[in-house]
Amino acid sequence: MKRANYIIVSDTNDCLVIKDIGPWDKYPTVTNDAECVVQELASRLNDRRLEYIDSEGNRDQLLVKDGEFDGFAPCQ
Repeated sequence: MKRANYIIVSDTNDCLVIKDIGPWDKYPTVTNDAECVVQELASRLNDRRLEYIDSEGNRDQLLVKDGEFDGFAPCQ
């Protein structure tokens, strides 16, 4: 199965931001593939926030607990 197609748009001391780039008729969205996206990026986070720009241009947060996806939250 294909995984979400995204790019890293910002990598700071506080936050890693990714952007969902699709195309969504060929790849699942970051929202729909959140568990795998977190699994791919968890080792890079080091207690930083993981935020994403979704397929509609909205910015939200993927919550991560113990290296695993733990839900969604609005950005601060």
